[in-house]
Amino acid sequence: QLQASGGGLVQAGGSLRLSCAVSGTTVGSNVINWYRQAPGNQRELVAQISSGGSTFYHGSARGRFTISRDNAKNTVSLQMSSLKPEDTAVYYCNAVGRSINAWGQGTQVTVSS
Repeated sequence: QLQASGGGLVQAGGSLRLSCAVSGTTVGSNVINWYRQAPGNQRELVAQISSGGSTFYHGSARGRFTISRDNAKNTVSLQMSSLKPEDTAVYYCNAVGRSINAWGQGTQVTVSS
């Protein structure tokens, strides 16, 4: 089970930190993804952290977002900085592993201009 939190309303240029609390599996044994979906758009991958700790960022997130995990707390965070109105979307965390493909419920991020 995944529980995303930390969304909210922020002005352009501001920052938010999203958190994904994971239960039933460990963050260190799965690939954890952050996706987002804006109205009328397809869900897109924003950032990913592998079981080995490697990270990947979608082009628009590179340099502004940072994904990290806390194995002790079994959480994965997405630190978002220099936010833009086009970052407005519902953000979802997703865990993919040998026997799991689970999604959190989503958290709304709204960036005002």
